[in-house]
Amino acid sequence: MSTNTDTLADVTTQVYRVYIKATPQKIWDAITEPEWNARYGYGAPGLYDLRPGGAYTSTASDEMRKYAAENGLPMQDVIADGQVLEIDPPRKLVQTWRLLMDESTAKEPFSKLTYEISELPAQPGVCRLTVTHDVTGAPATGALTGGELEESGAGGGWAWVLSDLKTLVETGSAFSS
Repeated sequence: MSTNTDTLADVTTQVYRVYIKATPQKIWDAITEPEWNARYGYGAPGLYDLRPGGAYTSTASDEMRKYAAENGLPMQDVIADGQVLEIDPPRKLVQTWRLLMDESTAKEPFSKLTYEISELPAQPGVCRLTVTHDVTGAPATGALTGGELEESGAGGGWAWVLSDLKTLVETGSAFSS
């Protein structure tokens, strides 16, 4: 009998899939428009300059600032950044990504994040959203986005974010609503 002692921090590519009853455009908007992306996951608005070479930034939400202040933690305005590498609306977005609000992840290199939205011919009105996160050289990022730190209060990573995105798009309400 062998025991696998690998953790998500040891994995260099994370792949997540979620099936959403919505159009590709609605899912695309939920990912790229701050009035949508601020409503699910961790509630931090993501701002995109949707062109190759365009900037990506995510800013701290009021709730994040309040929690940090109540717990004596630092909180900068920009909590994540990156750059758009490839764009094919509403089907594909490839970007670099780095989390700045955690000291260990801020020191790591940018990771590569790919969103792919596909309609399912056998299921009209349903799309598959695949998020591929290449965290090569970024083990702290991998642990965080993989949800390994959920029990310590760091959240459930991509699984949490994508589940909440699906819930919001399909019902109009996020988990925290």
